[in-house]
Amino acid sequence: MAPATENPFAVLTLIAAPAVFTNASSVLALGTGNRLARVVDRTRVLAQELHSVGKRDQATDLWVNHLGRLERRGSLLVRAMSFFYGSIAAFAAASLVSILGAVLAFSQYRLSFEVLSFISFIAGTVGFIALTVGCTLLVRETRIALETMSDEVDLAKSLLK
Repeated sequence: MAPATENPFAVLTLIAAPAVFTNASSVLALGTGNRLARVVDRTRVLAQELHSVGKRDQATDLWVNHLGRLERRGSLLVRAMSFFYGSIAAFAAASLVSILGAVLAFSQYRLSFEVLSFISFIAGTVGFIALTVGCTLLVRETRIALETMSDEVDLAKSLLK
């Protein structure tokens, strides 16, 4: 089997894989930004409703509880976005270092190629970990959103009885 430095497809794979992960991280960051905007909008609506209510009842207690959940959701989303942006940077660095390593692979600087391959691997690993942590945070945020929705459904059903 030929070494990776002699196989142009292996070199392309080293460059393309971080690029694909960069794209995935970018899409997740964009979606997370949209989710954060929805949380901000919902927080403003609930805060306005609470300011206009004159008395406390079951519904206002629920809205106050929801404000706390919205705050936690917003915090999780900001953290997830930070991890996604970090993964974008790491994958972009891995792609750039892979290109530089591919160029050096065909030169006399063999040691530099090995060092750059290691740096690219580390950058890709950091990007993958950041992407995984960001996705985990999104799952936690989604669970909080579902708890909130479940509470609202229960309140609506109780008011119909």
